[in-house]
Amino acid sequence: MPKLKIHPTARDGRIVHVTPESAGWKHVGFDIWKLKPGGVAEGGEEGREVCLVFIGGKGQVYVGAKDFGVLGERNSPFEGKPWSVYIPAREPWKVTAENEVTLAVCTAPDEGGKHPARVIPPEGLHQETRGKGSNTRHVTNIIPEWDPAEGLLVVEVITPGGCTSSYPPHKHDEDNLPHESLLEETYYHRINPPQGFAFQRVYTDDRSLDEAMAVEDGDVTLVPKGYHPCATTHGYDLYYLNVMAGPKRTWKFHNAPEHEWLLKA
Repeated sequence: MPKLKIHPTARDGRIVHVTPESAGWKHVGFDIWKLKPGGVAEGGEEGREVCLVFIGGKGQVYVGAKDFGVLGERNSPFEGKPWSVYIPAREPWKVTAENEVTLAVCTAPDEGGKHPARVIPPEGLHQETRGKGSNTRHVTNIIPEWDPAEGLLVVEVITPGGCTSSYPPHKHDEDNLPHESLLEETYYHRINPPQGFAFQRVYTDDRSLDEAMAVEDGDVTLVPKGYHPCATTHGYDLYYLNVMAGPKRTWKFHNAPEHEWLLKA
């Protein structure tokens, strides 16, 4: 099985590159680009839809021959909601940085290309707070299952320092609807302040997969199967961008039965 934690490989340009082939799965692709002013990120693949998420910074966005203008507003993922762009398969795209830009490129299979390109502005995004006490987290839905896409599900989560999230542990690795859906998942982690760290464990019931990871600012983790809870450390907030995709575009998860009591406590 491929290594589950990926650290950025460079200081600028495409610094993280996850493909279905490198991850050993079938659906999710994920890149992070860090651009200096005037820097360019571009892409567009046959058979894969794209969601661009401005983690920070502003950039001029082109999709095919269409100019979508300068998008982006926040300087940090801990500041407000993101600007994003949905792009169907076969459409080339390009982003030219106006200032320092961190751009996430989320991809999934799309053979039809039936959903047109669109800007996803921050003011239209659904937000909610889940959990309570030391299990509090703040969720921003970028492409939830009720919005159009072929395969992608994209969401941001901020977990306050000292809290857990993706918790109680849950999984979505069986195609067993309506009880559970099979979804691969990536986590792009950021820490505030950035010198901190958090933890993530990925494990299965039989422990054939059981990996605990200390994640630092900018790390990406892969969840090919199993439960995948996160925990922050005191004084450091955790942000992560989740990308999910699978054979059916719905999020139905199964809680670890030994921890379900936490939902009733």
